[in-house]
Amino acid sequence: MHDHNDFKSDAYGPQAREAINRLIDVVMEGLRHGHFRCAIISAIGKNNKRDLVIEAGKSHKFTIPEDDLPR
Repeated sequence: MHDHNDFKSDAYGPQAREAINRLIDVVMEGLRHGHFRCAIISAIGKNNKRDLVIEAGKSHKFTIPEDDLPR
């Protein structure tokens, strides 16, 4: 995964930043390829953590603690 200078915000915790950076990678790789399909699925899991899955050829799953999200 690449580190994206466009998304460096202390307002988000490390898991949220990692998920957003992966999403940027998926979109950029798809654009370079010329066509792609992507699905983003989210749900509230145990202890109010956010389960996020990015499906684009393969699945990338992130569990984001509630305190990783800005208020």
